[in-house]
Amino acid sequence: QVQLEESGGGSVQTGGSLRLTCTAHGDNHNRNCMGWFRKAPGMQREGLAVIDSDGRSFYADSVKGRFTISQDNAHDNTLYLQMNNLKPEDTAIYYCAAQRRFRGSWSDDYDYFYWGRGTQVTVSS
Repeated sequence: QVQLEESGGGSVQTGGSLRLTCTAHGDNHNRNCMGWFRKAPGMQREGLAVIDSDGRSFYADSVKGRFTISQDNAHDNTLYLQMNNLKPEDTAIYYCAAQRRFRGSWSDDYDYFYWGRGTQVTVSS
């Protein structure tokens, strides 16, 4: 079992930055990949970025060049999402996810076993 807890959300103006943190507790062997998703009102949950067990990262086109996913090298139970040049359309609840089933793409939310409860990010114009 793995428990995920997000933090770092908040309210910023357009062009601002935030860094989200996801702390994982539990079985360190059940986290082959860790990623970030978001869900805006009326929209489906969107895969933003993932980092795999080899340290490779992948990004959605919507955030490429603005968001950076990383892990704490000393304690790989901590995942980050650095978000720069934020836009109003980035407003959403942001979720951390872990442990892929590898039955779909990295950006498919059904492909992950474990989820955090989410943290709200609001970007005002």
